[in-house]
Amino acid sequence: MIVGRNRRRAVAGGSAPALRVGASGSVSAFRVVASRFAPALRAVASRSAALIAILAGLATLPAASSALATQHHPTGIFVPFADCPLSNPTVEKCVVIKSTGEFTAGNRTVPLTNPITLQGGTFENPTTEETTFVGAEDGNTLSRTPETVPGGLAEFAALPPLPKRVRKSIERLIARFNTVTATIELAAPASSIGVSIRNLFFEEGPVLTLPVKIKLTNPLLGDRCYVGSDRDPVVLEFTVGTTTPPPPNTPITGRPGEIRVVEGGLLAVLENNVLVNNSFAAPEAHDCGRIGPLPATPLLNHALGLPSAAGHNTAILDASLEEVTALAARESE
Repeated sequence: MIVGRNRRRAVAGGSAPALRVGASGSVSAFRVVASRFAPALRAVASRSAALIAILAGLATLPAASSALATQHHPTGIFVPFADCPLSNPTVEKCVVIKSTGEFTAGNRTVPLTNPITLQGGTFENPTTEETTFVGAEDGNTLSRTPETVPGGLAEFAALPPLPKRVRKSIERLIARFNTVTATIELAAPASSIGVSIRNLFFEEGPVLTLPVKIKLTNPLLGDRCYVGSDRDPVVLEFTVGTTTPPPPNTPITGRPGEIRVVEGGLLAVLENNVLVNNSFAAPEAHDCGRIGPLPATPLLNHALGLPSAAGHNTAILDASLEEVTALAARESE
């Protein structure tokens, strides 16, 4: 995935009635009543036992469904689609997108050199022609791939004026734990992902829509340090056409790449795509622990220039996309 500011290039039931016997009732009266109601009570007991058995069986269904969801093993050229949600009968297509690149938010750029994988399935509403994305069978829809932040914490945290001894102590701490990684994670259900092969062919509109948050990882930053959140995500709408960002960014253009059709059209491979977006906003970082005696969150936001309004951020993906019919993937097993 590639992100760079202002880049000007093209790339590819109710309860039962109670039976009561008063303290003055005779034993023989109770036996008469009991014998009269015994058949009905036995029937109720029988139905209750049957109902309990049914409910017990239903209770095992989620586990059975989960087990079935891992049993699909496409073969041959369909192996890359092993995590396509083939257990979902509505899925019509399987999709795998791999990308590298850069991500610029505020005044920092992070190269995405380790390939990030998006995988799942899609189906189309025949009336509206809208496509719905279904997450990967194993839940790993968007791979959590750590990317190294250039310069690490030393360039990631802007220290305020401090007494010399305190500053030296903090600098030694940063030098010891300098490495920072950034990991792009989904910030919404998989159904919020948008994939449009049609827009890719026509070079207009969003080809890929991703609501994400970026996790910053470092021993000093703790486990909850993110840019964006589920409530306030970074929404990336990538196109292979030309963007229309607010200033100061200027339009940049993507590239649809080349297509190869395999197995009589059952498998489509689109390579060397360049997906671009430079009109999104980046929210501030939050919950980022402490660097020595100092809260890290304000230091990071100051150094990164966050929050960053639309027109100051850019994302460009160098991607490849593979799509196959779910039927073909199932039949290859």
